[in-house]
Amino acid sequence: MLWACLRFPQLAFDALRGTLPNTPGAFAVVAGPAQRRGIVFANAAARGAGVRAGQAIATAQALCPHLCLLARDPAAEQQALGAFATLAWRYSSDIHLREPDAVLLEVGASLKLFDGWPALERRLRDEIARSGFACRIAAAPTACAAQVLTFAHDGIALTTTAVLQGALAQLPLAQGGLESATVTALHGMGLRTLGDLFRLPRAELARRTGPAALLHLDRLRGHLAEACPRWQPPARFARRLEFESAAHSTTALAFPLQRLLRELELFLLARDGGVQHFVLVLGHERGASTRVAVGLLAPQRDAAHLLELARVRLERIALPAPVYSLALQVDELPPLTPPHRDLFDTRAQGGLDWPALAERLRARLGDGALHGLACVADHRPTHAWRHTPLDPAAPATRDATAPAPTANRPFWLLPQPLVLRTAPQRILAGPERIESGWWDAHDQRRDYYVVELRGGQRAWAFTEAGSRQHWTLHGWFA
Repeated sequence: MLWACLRFPQLAFDALRGTLPNTPGAFAVVAGPAQRRGIVFANAAARGAGVRAGQAIATAQALCPHLCLLARDPAAEQQALGAFATLAWRYSSDIHLREPDAVLLEVGASLKLFDGWPALERRLRDEIARSGFACRIAAAPTACAAQVLTFAHDGIALTTTAVLQGALAQLPLAQGGLESATVTALHGMGLRTLGDLFRLPRAELARRTGPAALLHLDRLRGHLAEACPRWQPPARFARRLEFESAAHSTTALAFPLQRLLRELELFLLARDGGVQHFVLVLGHERGASTRVAVGLLAPQRDAAHLLELARVRLERIALPAPVYSLALQVDELPPLTPPHRDLFDTRAQGGLDWPALAERLRARLGDGALHGLACVADHRPTHAWRHTPLDPAAPATRDATAPAPTANRPFWLLPQPLVLRTAPQRILAGPERIESGWWDAHDQRRDYYVVELRGGQRAWAFTEAGSRQHWTLHGWFA
């Protein structure tokens, strides 16, 4: 077996960063009781000013007057870990979450499929980098060892137990995953590395470290198997971000919305599915909310495309109140069938295909602004078509019993026929007699002709059946 560990060393900060503008500054995450709140993480700018984890807030603010404090959000951290577990689901079905900041996956059975560990590691890093989270990755024959190695060496991969034993023996005690009190006690005994512990008799080691530390060392070396519950992907997608300050315009929601849709894309990639309908919930004060539904013509999962459609929908609404949270909910996950493409794309540079254009128009103009056309089994021109729901794969449909379109009928029909003051200059084709509609009070008995008017226009006109007088214009030819 080969276990890979994905550890996110600044998860407390990265889980909140999706709600912050992409601007440089000194940030620190704080947690703890109200009377004893302290620093749990400081970014590079804050550490450069002397801010460190474990400091009191007053001390940190004295060192860095412009320090921006963020309240830790354990729920957001769990959501982020769940998103990365979903990503890992693409590479393994044996996944475990290790609180507070790690995801473990067994990749030994997947190495041949993904061309070995180096190629698999590159894919994991590339996909995690898109989310903006910092990550350390290590691989080892045991899950416990893989997690411990991420503290010591980012990118290390030990594929055999013999190599693992030698590497673990050289690790300092502080990086061995032991409790800090146990490490302090062992330092007092003159022990400095895990190898020093491995050389002690087992009974003496148990007396000095306790049973919990002894079990941990056995799991590290693979002497004791670990029993951990497997993680299973959820059946629906739901994410929520809380804002430090209120958003007063839909433009301010673009950055956190991009973060949520990136997580959704990873979720859909892992499930090899798409989304055709999702809901944005804008949270206001006192539990009030605004729901914005986004529907698509066909399942999609590209985050950039979903972001564009969602932003257009948001631009069409007026916020009734400031927004303090943003949630994304997806209840249905239909299968995704990627569209067929030509080997050589013939579209112009920057051009859109019909489905993409239809999606943009619906988002900007409204769901009812676009529709399709279908032929109806009726010879009367005004009754021979109907509106249908828009289908990007088939812009027009036709009833099986409908008459086939003929070349003598124009595409442009007038809303109401117009009486011609003078007879046409020339008859080009006709007549086409239409006698129908006696059953629905719209009886028609007409002879239709393709005619040329005095101005040279090619038109479609009719007279009463059997007559060549009282011409009426009904349509134009191009």
